[in-house]
Amino acid sequence: MLSHLPILQVILPLLAAPSCLILGRPALAWAFSFVVSAGAMLISMLLLQQVWLQGAISYTLGGWEAPWGIEYRIDLLNGFLLLIVSSLSTLVLAASRQSVAAEVETSKQTLFYVSWLLCLAGLLGILATGDAFNVFVFLEVSSLSTYTLISLGRDRRALWASYQYLVVGTIGATFILIGIGLMYMMTGTLNMQDLAERLPAVAETRTVFAAYAFVIVGVCLKLALFPLHMWLPNAYSYAPSAVTAFLAATATKVAVYLLIRFSFTVFGADFGAMDIPLHHIFVALGLFAVFSASAVAIMQRNIKRAIAYSSVAQIGYMIIGLGMGSVAGLQATLLHLFNHALMKGALFVSLAAMALRIGSTQIDDLAGLARRMPITAMAFVVGGLSLIGVPLTVGFVSKWYLVVAALEMQLWPVALLVVLGSLLAVMYVWRVVEVMYFREPPAGAVKQEAPLGMLLMLWLLVAGNIYFGIDTRLPVSVTAEAAAALLGVGA
Repeated sequence: MLSHLPILQVILPLLAAPSCLILGRPALAWAFSFVVSAGAMLISMLLLQQVWLQGAISYTLGGWEAPWGIEYRIDLLNGFLLLIVSSLSTLVLAASRQSVAAEVETSKQTLFYVSWLLCLAGLLGILATGDAFNVFVFLEVSSLSTYTLISLGRDRRALWASYQYLVVGTIGATFILIGIGLMYMMTGTLNMQDLAERLPAVAETRTVFAAYAFVIVGVCLKLALFPLHMWLPNAYSYAPSAVTAFLAATATKVAVYLLIRFSFTVFGADFGAMDIPLHHIFVALGLFAVFSASAVAIMQRNIKRAIAYSSVAQIGYMIIGLGMGSVAGLQATLLHLFNHALMKGALFVSLAAMALRIGSTQIDDLAGLARRMPITAMAFVVGGLSLIGVPLTVGFVSKWYLVVAALEMQLWPVALLVVLGSLLAVMYVWRVVEVMYFREPPAGAVKQEAPLGMLLMLWLLVAGNIYFGIDTRLPVSVTAEAAAALLGVGA
């Protein structure tokens, strides 16, 4: 049984999706989806433990050995990401039953959970597969289900946001497919490990450079890297609150994984620096993302939209670390993948609770919320402190590692700008804190906390923000070894 865990990781939610459709009733569909997601989380835990103790796992499908057959390959990098995606899916699902019931029409709720499981299967498949074409296949599975999830919101603007994301996502997927096709034309293989061995022989050809360019631009579209990010704020703002929490905590992390996997494993860490200063471009774009998105977030009147823009800024931090091209920089990126999932999960679940009880996430409508929903308000504050990077939270840990990585490379201006960028987050978080704690609630407002199940999952995420901000051994050790393996140096 344990030997089949890599395929079970993907097959479980993939086969569960049509089974969920048969159930019909929304309550049963939710319970079934939660159990399936929890099963996927358990499998990811076992896989990460197995990889940690025994090394990378290679699983071949259909009895065909790689590179001729399809291979699932689990190492520390994607094992770590599998755990992040499956865990956040489980926690958000557990928290969101009432939220989904309030924000999605009853007749569409079963379809909602079917799409959720398909999206989960697609994201897990992208992470698990060692085949470049399968990356595209699972990318389409996750993308098509994501478009559906976004469009199911009651706000009619969700349809436009979904359509906008569909157009951009299709362009990104097409670019990735063209890049994969060009690599296959030059090497005759689609297995990523085999590609890494064969590409150096043809690395100087224009075709391979074109393939790299297509893949990188396509992934950056999916990633919402500045300035290719314009689809993300609308998608996050108008989607059902549970969908926003799920996507913010998982989807962009998977896109960052693809960027890392293709840049460091398939093409090699030095490939992008041959003719163009790609590492410098990544650092510059990351810094632009931090400051431009944070500035726009400050001006938003809807806090859900402001936190959506902050996701673009946080992606910028990840890209800065990746662009440094060092073990320390890459470790900072991987740490921020994990930490950002925790902080955005906590923030968007708290916003889902606010939307459920007061029916709005407009900043002015949150007046006196600390008196009406004190536990939820405090959870948002802790998530906001983590987003800023206050010590004893996970946000501080990854930004500290990012600053240290910049200083190790003598990039003093970058280190300073990272710190200044964090201060911008204070402004849009403080606006919400001021309204919640220092304004009077509207006349007739009653005290009504979020449902108990939602509060439990919300505070579990908040506790993760604090615990892993204090005890950093697990994420730091895993990311250090994964970063060292990607760059081919001793951990």
